[in-house]
Parts: sequence; structure tokens; C-alpha cells
Amino acid sequence: MRVLVVDDSMLFRKVVRDALAAEPAIEVVGSASDGRAALEKIRQLRPDAITLDLEMPDIDGLEVLRQLRSQPAPPAVIVVSALTDAGAALTNQALRLGAFDFVLKPDGTNLDDNRVRLAADLLPKIHLLAEQRQLVLAGPQPAAKRDAVVRAKTPETLPQQKPEIVAIGISTGGPSSLHTMLPKLSANLPVPVVIVQHMPPKFTRSLADDLDRQCAVHVAEAKNGDWLRPGNVYIAPGGLQTKVERHARGMEIHVTDDPPEKCCKPSVDYLFRSLAEQIGSRVLGVIMTGMGDDGYVGCKLLKQRGAHVIAQDAASCVVYGMPRQIIEHDLADMIRPLDAIAETIEQTVR
Repeated sequence: MRVLVVDDSMLFRKVVRDALAAEPAIEVVGSASDGRAALEKIRQLRPDAITLDLEMPDIDGLEVLRQLRSQPAPPAVIVVSALTDAGAALTNQALRLGAFDFVLKPDGTNLDDNRVRLAADLLPKIHLLAEQRQLVLAGPQPAAKRDAVVRAKTPETLPQQKPEIVAIGISTGGPSSLHTMLPKLSANLPVPVVIVQHMPPKFTRSLADDLDRQCAVHVAEAKNGDWLRPGNVYIAPGGLQTKVERHARGMEIHVTDDPPEKCCKPSVDYLFRSLAEQIGSRVLGVIMTGMGDDGYVGCKLLKQRGAHVIAQDAASCVVYGMPRQIIEHDLADMIRPLDAIAETIEQTVR
């Protein structure tokens, strides 16, 4: 895996290079201190991936992404972002422009600690890109054929009762996918939607604000004590856990500081478990693109209570990890491409 490191800080370029050097299968082919140099080195070196700082002089990271979109086979981009409000807003823009994923810049004073923390976050994403590169070299047919086989043996059914709530679990590739899917939901959607998107604090609020500007439904970061209302979308806040409780007057969101589950906080399983216990069969679960298996246990519990589950198909996922667990364990009632998920939600809840 050939990687180019792009950052305007010489010190942080070294931290990234040292973090990547821990993996023998990765070759750092070069580095660049600004966007103009990065674009030139991408043309010269043709890396498989780049780590990209967004805040740089002259040509910034967002402009690099815009120019890469016009190239026939651009490298995959992993953004290295600061944990700030500005960093969150820029990162969400970068994800909409096609960045594969992001990691946070470690902010400790010890360089060795920073290198270890960065390697722990960055290397799994590079490994995932390498796996996908092998799949791409093999051609798109295996995923298409697998989808066809699974669809053929998956009898599609509609729920016995109308869902009262839609719950979505999503991770890698999520922001751009949500920007595709959520604007297709109508303002008079008769149920609320709760989303767990794997993201750190600040990033989920920025994502919610971006989506709210694009959507007919109202989108906001969930707050403790929110009463769920039809036509509203609630995004679980990063760094916390979110669950739903039913009361006589309706459904209420509770935001807690409970521990991570499967290293996830917020966790899809945590939310879905509360919905299985509190709402039961009147839940429509949706599992979309993402790495790992968060949501598998939650969907299993929902299915035991008679709820319905939609899974995104392999061909339209950025990462076919979370949906794959649902589909291959026969937990999906419906398998849909990204551009059909909103329509399927509308039909099912009505």
C-alpha cells in the first residue's frame, strides 16, 4: 500500500510517517507540505492513498479533494483532523467531497504517545483500504453476484404493524451516504428517525447542522430529554451513548455516559437494544455502510421482538462490513441500494 503524507507541519508529517512505518505492508512514498505540492506528487508518485491535512496555506485540503474528483483513478483519502469545531466542519465537508474516512490528530505533548495513538486509529483504515483495493483488482462481479444470491434467497416481507420509529446505524462512508439518503425523506414523514453515526464529539453536531440545511425533515444532534416527534431526525451525539424510553406521553431520548460497546460510543447496539426493550415490533431498523459489526446484536434483538430490518446492499456501500453481518446472518427483511433506502423507509412506515 503506497501512501503519501500531506500536512503543513513538519513535526506532524514525521508523526504520521512514523505511525505508518509500524506496518511493513505500507510504503510511505513521499510527503507534501501544502496542497499544490500534494497534487504534483500525486501525479508523479501515483499513491494508493494519502493522509490529508485540511488547514494548509495556498491550496487547502478541501481544494485538493475537489481537484481529485476530476481524476480518473484518484487515491483514497484519509483526513487527519483536529478535534475542534472548525475541524469538525471542515472534515464533514471533506467527507462529502469523497474522503474515505478521517482520524483525529493526537494532541498530547509526548511524540511517542502521539505516534502510538495515531497508529491505532490510522492503520486499521489503511488495512481496510488495502483489502478493498484487492477486491477492486478482482473486478466488481463477486460483490454483485453475492448480492444476487442473497437477494434470491431472502423473502421480502412488510411489517405486520406500522413502525413508530426508524433507527439507523451507520459508520465509515456514513456522512456522504446520509447526504444522499436523508434529503429524499419527505417533511411529513409520520415517524421520528434516530441515527447512530460513529463519530467523535463536535463532529456529530456539525454533521446534523449540514444535513438540516439540505433536508426537508428537521435534523439535529440529539439532546437528553428530547421528545421524539414525527418528521424529525435525531443524530446521537459523539462520545456519548443514546437510548430511547417509552412513556405515556411518547418516546424520550436519554443521553448517557455509559461505557463504549465494541469500542463504539455512540453504539448502534446500545440504541437498538433500548428500542427492542421499549418499542418492540414497531421499530424499523436500518443498517448502512460501515466497518465492523456494531448493530448485529441490536438487530438480532429487534428481530426477536418482531421488528423489521433493512440492510444496504454491498454494491452501494463504501464499506460492506456492518450490513454484511446483518445480511449473512439472515436478519435482513429487505436489502436495498443506497438510492432506494429513503423510498423503502417511506413505504414501510406508511
